[in-house]
Amino acid sequence: MSDIKHLENHASQTRRDIVRMVHAVQSGHPGGSLGCADLFVALYQSILKHNPKEWTMNGEGEDLFFLSNGHISPVWYSVLARSGYFEVSELNTFRKLNTRLQGHPTTHEGLSGIRIASGSLGQGLSAAIGASISKRLNGDDNYVYVLMGDGELQEGQAWEAAMFAGAKKTKNLIAFVDWNNRQIDGDVKDVLDLGDLGAKWKAFGWNVMEMDGNDMQSILDGVERAKSEGGPVVILMKTEMGQGVDFMMGSHKWHGIPPSDEQLAQALEQLEETLGDY
Repeated sequence: MSDIKHLENHASQTRRDIVRMVHAVQSGHPGGSLGCADLFVALYQSILKHNPKEWTMNGEGEDLFFLSNGHISPVWYSVLARSGYFEVSELNTFRKLNTRLQGHPTTHEGLSGIRIASGSLGQGLSAAIGASISKRLNGDDNYVYVLMGDGELQEGQAWEAAMFAGAKKTKNLIAFVDWNNRQIDGDVKDVLDLGDLGAKWKAFGWNVMEMDGNDMQSILDGVERAKSEGGPVVILMKTEMGQGVDFMMGSHKWHGIPPSDEQLAQALEQLEETLGDY
């Protein structure tokens, strides 16, 4: 089996985990989670230098990842569990009271892999910049990655952070924007059009790239190229909300609603079980 095929199989299982978790509690955000499954699998199964079994909060000597748009926690929890950060069976506790797998990632329960609470949009880039500068001061050459949503870039703090990183030349920082053009209230262009997104980032001093976020080879190649560009680098990652489930694709409506029993069955028919359901 090729490495790409292995990653694609893993992504299919991750998508199964996502729809099952959200369906089980009739709550959560399947659309963006499905769209970003390929990126998360590529990161945790191929790209990141990390050690799940000896995870520490400061991440010294490792690559770090921050999720800013924390509402897509289902995809992160699935990939963390299947990468060895905690037992896969814990996915059964998603969004239940007094459990570690809350709807938005939190730190107070000590969940391995989670370094900041996220979901209040606009804040993740700031945290990633702080980590990037900390690594530089400590002589740690590893990378810091952060994922943001495109609708999230309507938040002012994101652009304050972007200006700071561009001015300080945070060379070990790679940011992804989930460029699916949709947010909870509709298409991004109809809510608050972002205009020429690449030109904006470039004006703030960033190296700007684009890649297909639903193609494994494109993701692997894109990250390698980003490392050679020098930072800060932002990758505008074209994805489809609801990727992999035909009736969820092409609409903002699945941003934050769960599938019914019938819809779950339809979704699972389209997603191959490759690693075993939890």
